[in-house]
Amino acid sequence: MKKDNKRVIYWLLTGCALIFIMVVVGGITRLTHSGLSISNYKLISGTIPPMNEVEWQEAFDLYKQYPEYQKLNNHFDLEDFKDIYFWEWLHRVLGRFIGIVFIIPFIYFLVTKQLTKPTIKKSIILLLMGSFQGFLGWYMVKSGLVDRPDVSHYRLAAHLTTAFLTFAYTFWVALDLIFPKKKDINKNFRNLVRFGLVILIIQIIYGAFVAGLDAGWIHNHWPMMSEGKFMHETVYIEQNPLYKNFIEGKSGVQFVHRILAYVVVFIIIVIWRKSKQLILTKYQVNGITWLLIMVCIQFILGVFTILLQVPVWLGVAHQVGAFILLLAMVFTLHRFSK
Repeated sequence: MKKDNKRVIYWLLTGCALIFIMVVVGGITRLTHSGLSISNYKLISGTIPPMNEVEWQEAFDLYKQYPEYQKLNNHFDLEDFKDIYFWEWLHRVLGRFIGIVFIIPFIYFLVTKQLTKPTIKKSIILLLMGSFQGFLGWYMVKSGLVDRPDVSHYRLAAHLTTAFLTFAYTFWVALDLIFPKKKDINKNFRNLVRFGLVILIIQIIYGAFVAGLDAGWIHNHWPMMSEGKFMHETVYIEQNPLYKNFIEGKSGVQFVHRILAYVVVFIIIVIWRKSKQLILTKYQVNGITWLLIMVCIQFILGVFTILLQVPVWLGVAHQVGAFILLLAMVFTLHRFSK
């Protein structure tokens, strides 16, 4: 049987689709403040939710022992708890399902010798990234079970960014198999797209900081911040020393996220303009076109997310937009790299 065949490609693309769904559910989990509803981790038995009122009450009693209930949600009854439990349970079950979808076909393809050595190495990296992602998820939840009823925004950013990077690398490996033939490349243009990818990833990290600090519920104005100011004074006075404002201050983190949005738009416009000077393949044109379309959509989604004070549906749409923009950037980079 031919190695690195269509079935291997479908397997990788299925993994991409599942990670996408996982990120969407993760976004809903975060925006509905459901992430701390399950305060223990059981790999096997945790896949089955409470099946009767006694089990539901036990799960609720466990939730009551932790800061989120004690400091924020002590008005919750059992039905309120069931609502937030569902999203966190679904998020965890999807994580386990993705693990199965990656591991079992990989073993099958390995045993039946359908993978080349480079693809085997890349697949092992993917499995390690996926395992690390699962660990980061629990590590993040643990940070909200000690003193304060919220997870560390650093751990949230690590968890979300690793999910995006795992998706990006899975998609890249699939593209390697879809486009096996190498061609001459313009290294200067490739490096420009690489730079754009790096800035986009930094912007995604800051998006996670904004989510983790609930920084989208302040300065709900655009294009200026509160009181018609480009940089509100709270940007640099919330934290000491000064630099902490831009990694831990709500206003500072939101300000950086705003500025990086303009930078991402500018870089993608530069990529589009410079591409006009090159002779492009159909796939290269498609990649750049989608980059341009998605950065416009994502920018607009970001503006309305701020103006409307982060309604759940719009917050999720903004996160999905970031995901699709990353997909377009990875595809474009691949088509200008190999």
